[in-house]
Amino acid sequence: MNSQQAFVAALLDPEHDCPADLKAWNGSDPAARFAVYRNNVLSSLIDALAASFPVVQQLVGEAFFRAMAAVFVRHSPPRTRILADYGADFPAFIEDFAPAGSLAYLADVARLERLRIRAYHAADAAPMNAEVLATALAAPERLGGLLLHLQPALGLLDSAFAVVSLWAAHQGALALAEVDPDQAQCALVLRNGLAVEVLGIRSGDAVFIQALLRDQPLGAAAQLALASDPAFDLGTSLTYLLRAGAITHCAYDKQRPLP
Repeated sequence: MNSQQAFVAALLDPEHDCPADLKAWNGSDPAARFAVYRNNVLSSLIDALAASFPVVQQLVGEAFFRAMAAVFVRHSPPRTRILADYGADFPAFIEDFAPAGSLAYLADVARLERLRIRAYHAADAAPMNAEVLATALAAPERLGGLLLHLQPALGLLDSAFAVVSLWAAHQGALALAEVDPDQAQCALVLRNGLAVEVLGIRSGDAVFIQALLRDQPLGAAAQLALASDPAFDLGTSLTYLLRAGAITHCAYDKQRPLP
């Protein structure tokens, strides 16, 4: 292990001693200065996680969250300089973190918060003109093969837990006591301007949108949605997506987008 690797290994692991060849410019004890630096780095990364996952922290309390985040930081240091990207694997860590096992929904709440961060930083994309889509929908013989492309900020979470209601409760939109955490919900995450929205949708709509994200044509996506939810209504779902500005363009194949 070279000097740089030793420094990095010791930086996040208090079991490692201060690198032996580390020197302080003013002759002070390098171990003491390194301990301060290590603590500052750890605290900064924990603060970054707390900023990215505020509802998770509210659900478990600050002390528990910071202790859990410290374990995560020591095992999963940043792999990029962009702190907004840090914590992408935090939800999976929470799912396997035994002390949080009594809150089975916690990992999915973290996944929802991660989708919000992704949506906020996603590329801009102008919503599709409603008249263009209406023209495409007016050709029923070609409707089944129509491809709808959705905004880069859009994200989906199909959860076994009430993630939308838990999120809303922590935004003051409803009382936490009214939320049944074990009620399955599907979340749609969208960005409207600079505001990121979390919306609850039906399971059939989630299947439909997920199929569109996989570049399935309209006909196949609708069939999958109907098989999942017999109450799925294609017209209602398309109207909803269009009004939300989620559809950016459509085409009959990937090479020939409609004007």
